[in-house]
Amino acid sequence: MTGASGGRELAARLGTIGAWSFALQEHSAEEERAAVAALEAAGYGAIWFPESIGSKEALSHAAILLGAGERIVVASGVANIWARDPMAAANGARTLGEAYPGRFLLGLGVSHAPSVAARGQQYDHPLERMRAYLEAMDAATYVGPAPALPVGRVLAALGPRMLALSAERADGAHTYFVPVEHTAQARARLGPEPFLAVEQTAVLEADPVEARRIARAFAARYLALPNYANNLRRLGYGDDELAGTGSDRVIDAVVAWGDVGAVAARVRAHLDAGADHVCIQLRASVSSDLCLGQYRELAAELLGRRP
Repeated sequence: MTGASGGRELAARLGTIGAWSFALQEHSAEEERAAVAALEAAGYGAIWFPESIGSKEALSHAAILLGAGERIVVASGVANIWARDPMAAANGARTLGEAYPGRFLLGLGVSHAPSVAARGQQYDHPLERMRAYLEAMDAATYVGPAPALPVGRVLAALGPRMLALSAERADGAHTYFVPVEHTAQARARLGPEPFLAVEQTAVLEADPVEARRIARAFAARYLALPNYANNLRRLGYGDDELAGTGSDRVIDAVVAWGDVGAVAARVRAHLDAGADHVCIQLRASVSSDLCLGQYRELAAELLGRRP
């Protein structure tokens, strides 16, 4: 089924720089289509979007975004495995892959206990759950035309066991809310072949107080989730630094802020540490802000495109 693209092929297909957006889901389909066109014109290789409680459903959302572009890859970051059964995920990905050859990447994740509980299910044994889910996907029958190109598959992964599964049963891993030191460790765990896509949140704001205020409003929800907090603990951040909305050291490690040059430097640091692709999530004071002008500025710095 999926997971047959290969990490190096995915790296070539997506390029080094993508855009990651929560804001898209707050907009109409027409507004999303315009945003896709703008990001494609700016030179981004991929658009990543989430699936969370209350968000647009991942596969139908991907179809909207795919229909608005010509070359840009659309990647779920990530589709929740508790939201659909394995056959639905496998055949939904095949459907999109056949319609848009080489342009859909299926990112899958085990989510978090509160989100799973909100769906009326129980979050337990996430690694075993993911392994069984992938096996069922690969065994799913499909009567539609096969995609001309394999549909890539990556797993949301932070800890060593999920990273190992990403290398074993997928084309690679998608990491989120991580500092640069995690990227180096993730590459070492994955080995040289699997694809590594790293999300980097950024605030284009030079004033430290304002930049950290915006960053904390974003980061607080993740510091309250054990998966993310425990990952930072493994990297040496103490409980006192992770409490509440986080210390300045934690915020500065997971959110890049400053001018375009400072954000670009953090992106390059992830690439130097072993990432194949860095998907930049720009955040502003208003959560629905698509930040398209800022994405164009970053593209000029990172991709040599005029804003």
